[in-house]
Amino acid sequence: MIDDRTLISRIIRGDMQAFTQLIRQHERLVAHMISRLVKNDEEREELCQDVFLKVYEKLGEFNFQSKLSTWIATIAYRHAINHMRKNKIPFSEIPEEESFSAYFVNEESPESLMEEKDLDVFVLKLVDELPVNYKTVLILYHQEGMTYDEIGAVTNMPGGTVKNYIFRARTLLKEKVKKYSVKEEWL
Repeated sequence: MIDDRTLISRIIRGDMQAFTQLIRQHERLVAHMISRLVKNDEEREELCQDVFLKVYEKLGEFNFQSKLSTWIATIAYRHAINHMRKNKIPFSEIPEEESFSAYFVNEESPESLMEEKDLDVFVLKLVDELPVNYKTVLILYHQEGMTYDEIGAVTNMPGGTVKNYIFRARTLLKEKVKKYSVKEEWL
């Protein structure tokens, strides 16, 4: 695998194979960022393509003050948020504690997911239903392995806020898992 500096240098010189390699290395990250915020399949696919076009256009401006993956995740996150705003797709900033139950309305019931014994799917379903900021920090931290500071760079939040959001999101998930495991005991 080529280091980021060499890869970027080759892309800037017009090496399309190097750009294809950059896409392969970061397509999962971009897909995670977009898919956690935008639910329409066609829109997600188009947004992912748009992100990589923007990365290509702006690559000459990348200055290595962060990791390349952090920079790309920032573009993907902001592009998805801008798409949601532009299309007036509702999303919430961090709501008051009392209103969290509104974010757990499902098409599939968590009980049916638990019956399938697929805890990963169950937890991902709950994560998907969290407010946007909670969902984003959890995905970046646990699935992408980013640090608090890297997540802060992507989301434009201070590191302490990121840490706090991760703590709150985990607490919400634990409460929901407990709630549904207690319900299952009653069945």
